[in-house]
Amino acid sequence: MPPEPIAASSIPLPMLMLDAKGFILSANMEAQSALGISERALAGRHACDLFAPESEIQIMLDRMKENLGSLSSHGLCERANNAPCSLHIGPADGGYALLMVPEAGRQELDQYAKRQEMAEAVARIALEMAHEVKNPLAGLRGAAQWLSEQLSQGDQKEAATMMLAQVDIIRERIDSFLQLGPRAAIGMEPINIHSLIDDVCHPVDGVALRRVFDPSLPLIQAHAGRLRQAIENLWMNALEAGAAHIEWLTRVNTTIKLPGHKGAVLEVRITNDGEPIPQHIQDHLFEPFVTAKTRGSGLGLALIQRVMQEHSGQAKLQSETGRTSFILHLPIGASK
Repeated sequence: MPPEPIAASSIPLPMLMLDAKGFILSANMEAQSALGISERALAGRHACDLFAPESEIQIMLDRMKENLGSLSSHGLCERANNAPCSLHIGPADGGYALLMVPEAGRQELDQYAKRQEMAEAVARIALEMAHEVKNPLAGLRGAAQWLSEQLSQGDQKEAATMMLAQVDIIRERIDSFLQLGPRAAIGMEPINIHSLIDDVCHPVDGVALRRVFDPSLPLIQAHAGRLRQAIENLWMNALEAGAAHIEWLTRVNTTIKLPGHKGAVLEVRITNDGEPIPQHIQDHLFEPFVTAKTRGSGLGLALIQRVMQEHSGQAKLQSETGRTSFILHLPIGASK
């Protein structure tokens, strides 16, 4: 059975369609932008003219004739600017589809895949914890409450009350962790992102709040409760960083491509001037239990990433001197 062809319409990355000899038939907009060459100028050129080393490109094309399925090669570069990239080639319509992933884009995709894998692992742990810990903890709380009610005063009463309080703290921590767990398909409804942000962000003494909203933005399909949790966590994170100035920005970002989504992308960005994120944890900040705070569970940003995954979106960090930005990208319209 011949291998399944690559569906160019489902991949929001630079892609060239080649004939059986490796000559370019067409190029999507991402490829034209990445290479800086129009589709008209690309048509008829050979793939070896665009990427180096030429020998590696030819080897990939020769191996495709052996019906080996899809092939990948790393450590290549664009001839025009020597920019490093990876190439992935597969059969398509009697020829080949050549997918180009710039090195920066490949690193981002690898990081995204790692976060997805981490989120699924945490989800499985959370589900097991729900069964193994919640029920015994409920029994322990009931016993502590009964003791507290039976004892009228003295050290024993104080000890029982303290036990009840500590059990409630443990239960709260577990509930927070379970927010990262697997969920049934969440119900989506039309949401006004600006109303949601305004509802969360109440005035705080000593904090200057600025809103830069795009009034032309349409409603987005989202789960109001889960998206609100993400917005609340971003807001509290900025306040806990000691920010004096916080800015919310919304816009349509035409340069961002979300996996599996061909439509427009909403960008929600919150920027603050509080304590910066230490460099050594920035790449792991959305993983569970990673935090820059002396006191904190390290689950807030992991929850944000989980909510974005539920909405087919992404969360990112940009940290510069004096400015820290957390960025949410959410699909607008139906995914294809």
